[in-house]
Amino acid sequence: MDFKEKKVLVFGSGKSGIGAADLLGRAGAHPIIYDGNEKIDKEAVIHKTSGDYSLEIYAGELPKEVQDKLDLVVLSPGVPTDIPLVKSFYEQGLPVWGEVELAYRTGKGEVFAITGTNGKTTTTALLGKIMGDFKESVFVVGNIGTPYTSKAAEMTENSTTVAEISSFQLETIEKFAPKVSAILNITEDHLNRHHTMEEYIRVKELIVKNQGPEEVCVLNYEDEVLRRFGETITPKVVYFSSVRKLEEGIFLDGDLIVLKTKEKEIPIVKTSELKILGQHNYENAMAAAAMAYYAGVPAESIRKSVREFTAVPHRIEYVTEKNGVVYYNDSKGTNPDAAIKGIQAMNRPTLLIGGGYDKGSGYEEWIQAFDGKVKCLVLIGQTKEKIKETAEKLGFFDIILCEDLKEAVEVCREKASPGDAVLLSPACASWGQFDNYEQRGDMFKEYVRAL
Repeated sequence: MDFKEKKVLVFGSGKSGIGAADLLGRAGAHPIIYDGNEKIDKEAVIHKTSGDYSLEIYAGELPKEVQDKLDLVVLSPGVPTDIPLVKSFYEQGLPVWGEVELAYRTGKGEVFAITGTNGKTTTTALLGKIMGDFKESVFVVGNIGTPYTSKAAEMTENSTTVAEISSFQLETIEKFAPKVSAILNITEDHLNRHHTMEEYIRVKELIVKNQGPEEVCVLNYEDEVLRRFGETITPKVVYFSSVRKLEEGIFLDGDLIVLKTKEKEIPIVKTSELKILGQHNYENAMAAAAMAYYAGVPAESIRKSVREFTAVPHRIEYVTEKNGVVYYNDSKGTNPDAAIKGIQAMNRPTLLIGGGYDKGSGYEEWIQAFDGKVKCLVLIGQTKEKIKETAEKLGFFDIILCEDLKEAVEVCREKASPGDAVLLSPACASWGQFDNYEQRGDMFKEYVRAL
């Protein structure tokens, strides 16, 4: 689409919305930012933009005369597609894109896209390092924290974009077609947005929608949904597995990650050489290595980058040791399945801080995964009573309810003994008490260091 003189509504005034408005403004469009929150500070929003184009901002209600003149709508990831205003855009016949679609249509070069319920950020960061060590122009964008739209204008035909893509972003793609995609796993999450597991799976699988037979999709062989999905899709499928050897694909053979093609077997790296802990991270390393290999990166280059890679912030991140107690920040454990990985990585008695915003998840499997490691569960947030009730039904009674994260950290300090770990791994989203999981993790680190 030629954006010159087009009136484009950008729905959402956060980082993604600002990135989209700036990109549209540079392309000669007339961006209009709209936010449903009537209390937003319009001056602050304007201040965050690049400021070199004319911009209209509306909050609360969107005037009908503005809506009637629109040529395109760009939704930020946090905006559901089934709310009345968005439905009215579709009924009006307007094209409705997400910011990923806008960035893809505007940017240049090849794209690698990673989705899945858990492990996206680590895999994206690791693939970003592998590609960055091998190529000159590499952008790591998307749900990892840098909006895709904020970098699209800098991309050239020689650029490589590594994008972490959430289910929210996949809902609104049309032509988005990565050279190599990956779906790491699919477990229950975001049912407050997608309503059913079937819809959540359908949206995740959209990542391959526009891929052709010459492109590649990397899938988890141990996820039954994805194994079956791999039998039905157009791109070449490369499976990874941490529990069995594969005829073709990438897998864990003892402590060695091996990539096997039809022609040869290539040792990639020993797990003991990695700086990231736990089986889930071995899977993330396999997915990133396979994506890079099928993009043409030599095995030796992949090996070097994977060995050097360190853990991303907020994912089983070592914070400090105080009085013989080790503190870990796993704020990115925003659903039960991710939080199970946090527990599995602990190798000492653990005081676990959990709870937060209710996304409609069940907590039975998370509680069952405590496996004798968790000596005390300290709960905060909207879900604390729900989690307490679930835990007690399953026979776990060492539970303390706190008003906020600061109190939870203090309680853990009092209850912990030398040799214990304190783990923030909430199994819930951060909203309600924090802006995002990063802020929650940063506050945890601040409270711990102040003890």
